Amino acid sequence: MKTPMREIGWRLATATSFFLLGCLDPLVLAPAQADETCNSPFMTGLIKGQEQYLQVWTLGEKGVGDESDKLVTIDVIPGSKTHGKVIHSISVGGRGEAHHMGFTDDRHYLWAGRLDDNKIFVFDVGADPGAPKLVKTIDDLAEKTGYVGPHTFYALPGRMLVQALSNKKDHGGVTGLVTFNNAGDVIATTPMPLEGGGDGYGYDIAINPAENLMLTSSFTGWTNYMMDMGQLIQDATAMKNFGATMVLWDLKAMKPKDVFSVPGAPLEIRWALAPGANWAITATALTSKLHLVKQDDQRQWRARAVADIGEPSKIPLPVDISIAADAKSLWVNTFSDGMTRLFDLADPEAPKEIYTKKIGAQVNMVSQSWDGKRVYFTSSLLANWDKKGAENEQFLKAYFWDGKELREDFVVDFHKEGLGRAHHMKFTAGAPKSPAQ
Repeated sequence: MKTPMREIGWRLATATSFFLLGCLDPLVLAPAQADETCNSPFMTGLIKGQEQYLQVWTLGEKGVGDESDKLVTIDVIPGSKTHGKVIHSISVGGRGEAHHMGFTDDRHYLWAGRLDDNKIFVFDVGADPGAPKLVKTIDDLAEKTGYVGPHTFYALPGRMLVQALSNKKDHGGVTGLVTFNNAGDVIATTPMPLEGGGDGYGYDIAINPAENLMLTSSFTGWTNYMMDMGQLIQDATAMKNFGATMVLWDLKAMKPKDVFSVPGAPLEIRWALAPGANWAITATALTSKLHLVKQDDQRQWRARAVADIGEPSKIPLPVDISIAADAKSLWVNTFSDGMTRLFDLADPEAPKEIYTKKIGAQVNMVSQSWDGKRVYFTSSLLANWDKKGAENEQFLKAYFWDGKELREDFVVDFHKEGLGRAHHMKFTAGAPKSPAQ
């Protein structure tokens, strides 16, 4: 329980952060020229130029290399002698279901979480982006908050907002948000709503600063996401335990404003922050649909399905999505068939699929470069959900995109390299290391 002085200090710090949030130069919050998965708009002014390194948060795999979760660094500098090669990795010990990452608001530090043991690792990627260093491990999330499964890491000014997937009590889907300061101290916890149609589930975070709005989506709890995929599909009770809502929040107050019914586990959310665009889009994993969140004629925010993704009856399992800087197109990956699909969003009310390409036996994450000319894909979804045998391909694949066709640049085979399962990606830039370093 906070003392009065701590409470006063917390309120002052929060008010200051959000005052600064409201006073930021509009140019700083202008849309970036890329969509790194799960990125916060509060870093937009720092995103520019050619990405030089790709940081990949990687799940350790039994019998592969040192079997540990690790942060893997790949050189993507044009013309570099090590272009497309692994140049650095840091093993963090054990296999705790490495999943997502997020930068602090200055992009100097990268927070990376594990969904099983709830550990959060903080890497310094600013001092030497080609050779990150582990500088802090947070291992008391469950004890301090009651939540488990740290999933999305989303930068606020001076803060890190973390969406958990589950809870310590019953490992179900009822969960909450945790606000840290950048030093790694818990400042506040916010339960996901159970009233007003809320199901208490969480997954992704997406913020529209101009509207003072935050959207969250919903997935499932520890009991489900740690279960073998084949077993899960056959368990009728377990299959009922998936989220079916999105929550619209007052960002500054951190209070729910509305709960939308979005059946089928809405996952990644992308706000269209380009000039003239004022809507968000998500994909539902179990029903294979794109849902649009947009104001109606009475300026009330609504969510509704606007397009199918592939053939829903075949359950292609949409996973990651990536929106273009001008909000006119959207990459959608479907895990089950290993496809990426490009949708034309010129009319967000009626998205149209205009391009498809098979990336591999399975595909999960997608990120576009800052200039939109390169697209990167990774393979792993969850350790117990990835395919088995020969179809358990684990890779990072890089492509050039000319607006019409994806053309392969390079592939890193994570099994061949003894690295494990490639999951989340982030871009870093900085002076390349000299051979002596």
